[in-house]
Amino acid sequence: MSQISAVLIFGAPGSGKGTVGAKLAATTALKHLSTGDIFRGIAPSSESGKLLASYSSKGLLVPDEATVEIFGRFVEGLVNTNKLNPEKDVLLLDGIPRTVAQVDLIKPIVDVKHIFVLDIKDEETIVARLLNRAKIEGRKDDADVNVIKNRLNVYKESTAKVLEKYDPKIISHIVGDNTPDEVFLDVLKAYVDFTKNA
Repeated sequence: MSQISAVLIFGAPGSGKGTVGAKLAATTALKHLSTGDIFRGIAPSSESGKLLASYSSKGLLVPDEATVEIFGRFVEGLVNTNKLNPEKDVLLLDGIPRTVAQVDLIKPIVDVKHIFVLDIKDEETIVARLLNRAKIEGRKDDADVNVIKNRLNVYKESTAKVLEKYDPKIISHIVGDNTPDEVFLDVLKAYVDFTKNA
């Protein structure tokens, strides 16, 4: 499988990546792929499902090789069923790469062209958002404050370092504390600027 062009959407849990990503995919030619959605779509009784549950229940990241293998299989499935054209389509990736090791592991699959980072300075905003999401969507991983704090620590220690592996020129920082509409408009503007210069 040849490399597929991709842009990344980054941010701490609860920063609005999923919401912004879905809106961006609905208004542009980008194909939104969330590893969280891919993982949640795996049968819990399968080997992969059991592996994922053993990590997500504690707020820990799934091991790099397993994450990239599952992601690669999913992308290959999209290509094989003509839902993704590697020659023309551009992926909008949410949730991968999450560690420095994953940056190198995904290189054979995707060519990262640009990165949008949703920055939220106030941690309490994130905690409140996730607890609210847990009530609305019934997501267990969002209902426990200790698990949330653990996920935020993992983000700071592992995921934030991922950005250091990419050229700062391809990174757009967006203020994530604003309303969802404002954040989306800022990301859309950054996307339009990126496509003009691509």
